[in-house]
Amino acid sequence: MKLFIKNMVCPRCIAAVRDEAEKLGLKPVKVSLGDIELNNTQITPEQLAKFENAIRQAGFELIDEKKNLLVEKVKTLIRQTIHHSKKPLRVNWSGMIADELHYEYNYISNLFSAIEGNTIEQYIIRQKVEKVKELLAYDELSLSEIAWELGYSSNAYLTNQFKKVIGMTPGEYRKKQNPNRNAIDNL
Repeated sequence: MKLFIKNMVCPRCIAAVRDEAEKLGLKPVKVSLGDIELNNTQITPEQLAKFENAIRQAGFELIDEKKNLLVEKVKTLIRQTIHHSKKPLRVNWSGMIADELHYEYNYISNLFSAIEGNTIEQYIIRQKVEKVKELLAYDELSLSEIAWELGYSSNAYLTNQFKKVIGMTPGEYRKKQNPNRNAIDNL
């Protein structure tokens, strides 16, 4: 049995969901970003309710509607690509999303906008800006290197996008003592 879970964004999330399932004797076969596959073929409604309650207390949520599930898959794919990729981003987002999820991009894009209240492109920008904030905090890369890593065509484009979202330039942000960073699943 496969269950889909909202707000799983990192390896610690995977471990937390796996732990909760094991505590309840649900025998996870595979846990990955956004889902868990259980060995049990018959899960009682009581077990499912206990699991749902346990993961809700840990900040996660079961997804049951197909359209919401598709939107969560889009978000997971974007987060995975931006935050966990080991190579510079050179992505045709619309093509990749359509290929990975096996739907026409226009359908996915319209559905995403209707459910989330903003576009896939806006979501990608917020995720990239959050990654820029993380890289600026580490202070290991120049702005040019960050722009290259995240697939920006220039420093100026990155700076303009960053300032529109954050209200300050990356240089101003880097100089702040305690910069405000957001959890990527809350964007």
